[in-house]
Amino acid sequence: MLGRFFALLLKDPLTSGAALVTLGSATALATAWGFELIGGFKPCPLCLIQRNPYYAGLVLGILALIFTRTEKLRWVSVLALLGAAGGFLYGGGVGIYQAGAEWELWLGPNDCAAGGSMELGSASNMLQSLATTKVVSCSVAQFRIFGLSFAGLNAIYASVMVFITLCGLVLPRKS
Repeated sequence: MLGRFFALLLKDPLTSGAALVTLGSATALATAWGFELIGGFKPCPLCLIQRNPYYAGLVLGILALIFTRTEKLRWVSVLALLGAAGGFLYGGGVGIYQAGAEWELWLGPNDCAAGGSMELGSASNMLQSLATTKVVSCSVAQFRIFGLSFAGLNAIYASVMVFITLCGLVLPRKS
């Protein structure tokens, strides 16, 4: 069963890579939004930056899927997947930077905190906003799974996405 699955993936690695980039990007975004909306975890600015490659990967993966159908335009798929791989590499690098700051291996950004918007109409509104605003630091892990924060998990996930994307680009088609 697993052998058939891999044989199907390797029949046309470019198409498979495009499909997996699309699916992987959608999964990453659904997970991030799920932790935010359902789990109540507020993202810091670096967390939001780490989502951008998956938004781009979703669009680039769909674009690559469309152009793998036409033999003359498969080069567009190659460019789209190269762009996605570059984005995932960037996102993984930001994840490594943030995870290192969380482990206090180096300093995180000074201005990295997110909160709600403040209503500055009156002093009472401002005090109320200060009482209800939750500030999220990029240098403090909100949650850890097996010792890895969201940033660390993203670094690993982005690395896997780079690997999948590059496999789709370099593996030959099987007839």
